[in-house]
Amino acid sequence: MKDFRLPPTPIITGAPQSTTTRVSPQGKVTGQSFREMLGQAVEQNSQKSLTLSRHAMQRVEQRSIALSESDMQRMESALDKAQDKGITDTLIFMNNTAFIVNVPNKVVVTVVDGSEAQESIFTNINGAVIL
Repeated sequence: MKDFRLPPTPIITGAPQSTTTRVSPQGKVTGQSFREMLGQAVEQNSQKSLTLSRHAMQRVEQRSIALSESDMQRMESALDKAQDKGITDTLIFMNNTAFIVNVPNKVVVTVVDGSEAQESIFTNINGAVIL
């Protein structure tokens, strides 16, 4: 007669999610799971408003480009559409001005006014939005 052995019992390590203590990036102890913290971070990033990089701010000042609050809202709306299409780096052409924008981070990388844009080649973009 052969010896019959039961399969080994799995070893479960760690505490259940509901009682897990986590430390946030700011060093605060929370009772949230990683999944909850990740969801909050993604939601906060999606609510982030459009910003201009230091380089873009310099270009706006050098070229005396005026950006109103409604212009910024129009660009944010265009970014939402670009993001829905899976675009990560886009050219937004608005008011005779070209804006190169990193869509996931909602950051305007550079700005080119219309007179310079006519002879320009734009690289490292995978979509364009004309407003």
